Amino acid sequence: MKTKYLDLIEQTFDFPQENFEVIENELWWNNIKLMDIIEQYGTPLKITYLPSIGRQIQKAKRMFNVAMAKVDYEGEYHYAYCTKSNHFSFVIEEALKHDIHIETSSAFDLNIIERLEEDGKVDKNMFIICNGFKRPQYVENISQMINNGFTNIIPVIDNKSELEGYKLDKGKKIGLGIRIASEEEPMFEFYTSRLGIRYNDVIPFYNIYVKNHPNFELKMLHFFINTGIRDSAYYWSELHKCVKLYTELKKIVPTLTMLNIGGGFPVKNTMAFDYDYEYMAEEIVAQIKSICEQQGVPEPDIFTEFGSYTVGQSGAVLYSILNQKQQNDREMWNMIDSSFMTTLPDIWAMNQRFILMSINHWDYEYQRVFLGGLTCDSNDYYNAEAHANAIFLPKMEHDDPLYIGFFHTGAYQESLGGYGGIQHCLIPAPKHILISEDEEGEYSTRLFAKEQSYKSMLKILGY
Repeated sequence: MKTKYLDLIEQTFDFPQENFEVIENELWWNNIKLMDIIEQYGTPLKITYLPSIGRQIQKAKRMFNVAMAKVDYEGEYHYAYCTKSNHFSFVIEEALKHDIHIETSSAFDLNIIERLEEDGKVDKNMFIICNGFKRPQYVENISQMINNGFTNIIPVIDNKSELEGYKLDKGKKIGLGIRIASEEEPMFEFYTSRLGIRYNDVIPFYNIYVKNHPNFELKMLHFFINTGIRDSAYYWSELHKCVKLYTELKKIVPTLTMLNIGGGFPVKNTMAFDYDYEYMAEEIVAQIKSICEQQGVPEPDIFTEFGSYTVGQSGAVLYSILNQKQQNDREMWNMIDSSFMTTLPDIWAMNQRFILMSINHWDYEYQRVFLGGLTCDSNDYYNAEAHANAIFLPKMEHDDPLYIGFFHTGAYQESLGGYGGIQHCLIPAPKHILISEDEEGEYSTRLFAKEQSYKSMLKILGY
């Protein structure tokens, strides 16, 4: 009878999988023995595996360029990184090594880009796509950077009054984008996105406010589907509608050459993950080309703004099980040495699921458990996987620690969790390490942040 944890995983999934394998009953991730990392740094521990970022970027570039070659697409593909997914310097600097552009969503994003330009890590000719409903400081920063020589900043207009706020030097001529307010899926609470300009208002807005503007010329049409790029009737309908609007605009706006389809490639969040990235890239490119040919306009350059897809797979969080508690007849609780609410806030905020696996004891029998965090909040738990309604982990043995890992956690968790600030129930933020690889494939680690101290918390609290 097969009752070991390894048996369970092999029976449930096609395992080993890309970046995951088991050697001598311990989990290896990206060819790294995680027990060695735990022995060196302890738990709880956050990890960023930097090589994953470049691999994801190159994978997307390859898929879209192959898709374009298959249908003889005339436009070009441009990869932009959506900074709000992860603003840390080590992430953005790693991404910039792979010939990308940047998409921003706030005034401080532009301060980051200015610092990177001062350090010689970006130049003033890269595309900077400025999205979002803009406060005055955001508009001021955009204007200042344009006046200081950034030639490819593209403010994407999100509301009709935004254009009035830009103060550009006389003679400056810069590209402009307009965001379409896409319709949401029928089950969404609201029918239309709060972002962008209403579909029927885009062409009138151009004719009235942009056509004869002394500083701007329309270069980009932008849209984003909130539920992501999926093979669904809803997605293809919205894509078709937005491309059709692009062709209508192109007929009256010769300067319009760019179509920005936003982000939305998913991150693998289960070992049963099934998503055909190549098919989706090929179908998107083919449909854009087909609609443009039908309407008699040249194909646009395609921009994407992948954020979670870029950084999600680079992240992992490792915990140890502090203790096991039998609650009622059927509830076996494994208590982790941290909090889900502070280290992986999407778990309780939106019921997000990540890849969860044991780090050690793959030769032990498995049992069904619930995972509990350290805070005194009833929502600080994890009780189901994306592919099943239960969690199974190796049985606990006395004086034999059990370690678990959550993987592909690299997007949003630090910013949503209030990195460096006050954590719920004053649970300290864990250590954070970075893993790099040299040309021979040998990895090295460095400590980015120590575990949060009580002194830093007291200072924030005013003590």
